Amino acid sequence: MHVTLVQIHVKQEHIAEFIAACRANHQASVREADNRRFDVPRDETDPARFVLYEAYRTAAGAHKNTAHCSRWREQVAPWMAEPRLGMRYTDLFPEVS
Repeated sequence: MHVTLVQIHVKQEHIAEFIAACRANHQASVREADNRRFDVPRDETDPARFVLYEAYRTAAGAHKNTAHCSRWREQVAPWMAEPRLGMRYTDLFPEVS
């Protein structure tokens, strides 16, 4: 399984809009054939910080090319307090065939 963690810091005045955009992106992402998880946790001590936890059976390249992902990136770009940081991992457990 391929996992991407995206750390995000949003400008305070755009938090509600960001959450709404993430909800729409999440709802579309979990319907992708290779998707295993698409979580959007929020920092408990800093409500302007989020992490996207994206898990796909195969490499997540196809997800990045979807219309909903492109729309989300374009929509949220001006709301960022700093550039997003994406980190890619290969999940060892659970084992997925």
